[in-house]
Amino acid sequence: MTTTEAPPSGTALRPAAPIRRRSALRRRNALIGWSFILPNFIGFGFLTLLPVLILFYMAFTNWNVFGKADWVGLVNFQRLLGDGSFRIAFLNTLYYSVMHIPLTIVVSLGLALLLNNKLRGVAFFRTAAFFPYITSIVAIAVVWNLLFSPDYGPINEILRAIGISSPPGWLTSSEWAMPAVVIVSTWRDMGYYMILFLAGLQTVPRELHEAARVDGASVWQRFVNVTLPCLRPTMFFVTVMLTINSFKIFDLILVMTDGGPGQSTLVLSQFIYKKGFEESQFGYASAAAVALFFLCILVTIGQFLWNKKRSA
Repeated sequence: MTTTEAPPSGTALRPAAPIRRRSALRRRNALIGWSFILPNFIGFGFLTLLPVLILFYMAFTNWNVFGKADWVGLVNFQRLLGDGSFRIAFLNTLYYSVMHIPLTIVVSLGLALLLNNKLRGVAFFRTAAFFPYITSIVAIAVVWNLLFSPDYGPINEILRAIGISSPPGWLTSSEWAMPAVVIVSTWRDMGYYMILFLAGLQTVPRELHEAARVDGASVWQRFVNVTLPCLRPTMFFVTVMLTINSFKIFDLILVMTDGGPGQSTLVLSQFIYKKGFEESQFGYASAAAVALFFLCILVTIGQFLWNKKRSA
C-alpha cells in the first residue's frame, strides 16, 4: 500500500505570490495612468465644466455682476424671442454659415487635390496655404480692411481697371459687409481644412484610380465615383467642425466690422458679448449663450443622423 506524502509546508501558498504581484502591477499601472490624465480632468472640471454649469444657472437669473443673482425662471428666454437684435444676430449667423461652409469646403478640397500631386515646391505651397490660419486675427483684419477700402483699396482699383465703374463698398456697405467677412474667413480657414483633406486623400487606394482609368473613366468621373466616396469620413468631420466654428464666429467680425454697418454683421457670439460685457446683462447674455449651445448641439446631431443614414 502506497502512501502519498504531504507537500512541504507552504507549497500550497505559492500560487498566491504571482497573483499578488499581478494585482500590484495593475494598481501601479492604474496609478500611473491616472497621474497622466488627472491634471487634464482637473483642468477640464474647473475651467470648462464648472463654468458651463454656472452658465446654465445664470441663464435663469437676472444678474448684473454687482448685485445678487435673482432667479427669474424662463423670463430671459421669453425676452430672447421678442428681441429684434437677437433675431437679426441669429439670421446673420445662419447667413454667414450658409455662405462660409460650402465655400470653405470647395476651396480647401480644391487646394488639397492640387497640392496632393508631386509638384516642384509643393511643401512651400502647402505651408503658404496654411500660414493664414496661424496668423494673428488683428493683423489679418487690418490688412484686409485696407484691401477692401472702397476708395483706395487694391480690390476696387482692380475692379475699376476691368470696367466696373461702381465697385462694392465692401465693409462700409450693409449688403457687402458679410460677403467680405466670408471671403476673409474662407481665406484664413482654407489651409487648416486643406491639411485635413490632404490626410484623407492619402487613404484613397491608388488601385481604385488605376482601375477606373483603365475602364476609361474621366478625371471628373474618378473624382465623383472614387475620391469623394473614400473621403466621406473626412468630409463629415470637416463639415461638423466648420458648422460649429461658423456658428461661433466672433473674433474676425469683432475686429473687422464690430457688427456693422448697423447690425448687418452682428452675429450671436457678438450679441452675447455685447449684452454681457458691454451692458452687464449677464443673465440675459447667458440665456443667449445657452440658445447658441443648443443650436450647435441640434445641428451636430442632425449631421450625425444624416451621415449615419447615408452610410447605412
